[in-house]
Amino acid sequence: MDKFKLESIMRLNRDTGQTLSDYLGIARQTFSNKINETRGAEFTQREIRLIKEKYSLSAHDIDEIFFTTKVS
Repeated sequence: MDKFKLESIMRLNRDTGQTLSDYLGIARQTFSNKINETRGAEFTQREIRLIKEKYSLSAHDIDEIFFTTKVS
């Protein structure tokens, strides 16, 4: 997951972790776990769809944010 891309989109839309977690209907801590990929937490298909709709993201954007693996 490219958390930095998602966070930059959130900032462009004046959203915070709290506002997006409220929109998704999840607890702020759950959102934090998902964006930081801690405790095996991942965004659900429903949450990804809501994020896509909220920010008018393309399928390519979604792939870059949620389905790319960074290799160092």
